[in-house]
Amino acid sequence: SPDPQFDGIPILPSLQEGCGLPVLEAMACGTPLITSSASSLAEVVGDAGIMVDRRDVRALAEAMAWVLTDEGKRREMREKGLRQAARFSWEKTARETLKVYRSAVGAERRYQP
Repeated sequence: SPDPQFDGIPILPSLQEGCGLPVLEAMACGTPLITSSASSLAEVVGDAGIMVDRRDVRALAEAMAWVLTDEGKRREMREKGLRQAARFSWEKTARETLKVYRSAVGAERRYQP
């Protein structure tokens, strides 16, 4: 029987990514996803998605078939994705960025030629 919560699989076979907002959005929506192992997405996704070599068409097809046919895997990915996405927030990003700025300003003050 079809899974009423399953609308498809976001596939992001990126070679390079900055932060990977699309994968965070997919995980926050509880959507299983497949993405590239060759970018920063692996750090963002953690174990909540399936990572493949973006140049390996067979691995990509196998991952797609697995997610499409295994309801248990989709459920597991959905749960892990929701937990992983919850680790990220704009507030946390702002706090971490502010720490970097404060550190840089402090270092500049300590270094007076």
